[in-house]
Amino acid sequence: MAYLEIKNFCKKFGEHEVLKGIDLSIEKGEVLSIIGSSGSGKTTLLRCINFLETPNKGVMVLDGETLFNAETDKKIREKDLREKRLNFGLVFQSFNLFPQYSVADNITLAPLLQLKEKCKKDKTLNFAEEKQKIIADAEKLLEKTGLTDKKNEYPCVLSGGQQQRVAIARALALKPKILCFDEPTSALDPELTGEVLKVIRALKGEDRTMIIVTHEMGFAKNVSDSVVFMANGVIEEEGNPKEVFENPKSEKLKAFLAGINNKEGE
Repeated sequence: MAYLEIKNFCKKFGEHEVLKGIDLSIEKGEVLSIIGSSGSGKTTLLRCINFLETPNKGVMVLDGETLFNAETDKKIREKDLREKRLNFGLVFQSFNLFPQYSVADNITLAPLLQLKEKCKKDKTLNFAEEKQKIIADAEKLLEKTGLTDKKNEYPCVLSGGQQQRVAIARALALKPKILCFDEPTSALDPELTGEVLKVIRALKGEDRTMIIVTHEMGFAKNVSDSVVFMANGVIEEEGNPKEVFENPKSEKLKAFLAGINNKEGE
């Protein structure tokens, strides 16, 4: 059984059907990139996986546990939603950092709130000791993302690339089973894109399971173990990067790649 399995995900907004029966699987330690034109359903799929939207149909199984079944999970309590979301870390294209907090505080805020809840339930936990572990973990993440010298800075003085690296570190701080990216470089100037992609490449070296919605075709080709091309709410084609980019079978994928190449002047 795959590490993550999605079966027949369907999602409607009113009468508009955005996802039309998505079947998807990913192995542990694998990097899956999702490509496609705007409006193809890529971000909606990612939001459904992260429990930010609720599919109208479908099942999701993670590491052998059924996290969602549309037949039985008609309404999920907010408390249960929060628990389910902790399996995933999501890095948004627009950073979504808290401007009133320093870099270090942005990274430690959620783990510390989580720790407070744990300490209420388990009186044997020592808050001060556990807090120091969280701070130590944050220091390692700052080093990993090249931000050690920025830990006391505020988001307003950081470049877009630095802010996105903070967002990656913040997502990693909760130790998610799967790390997801929604167009992580789309809000960045071209010269800042490289520093973010470098961090993501380094995470791949740690055998981290990742799902990346991206418009960076070269990056998807080089970093992915598998690639999914979406069009009109369905998976039009999938395979390893060499197959998808060098030998596309779908006419829609051929047209999409031709459009990308023309835009880049190739």
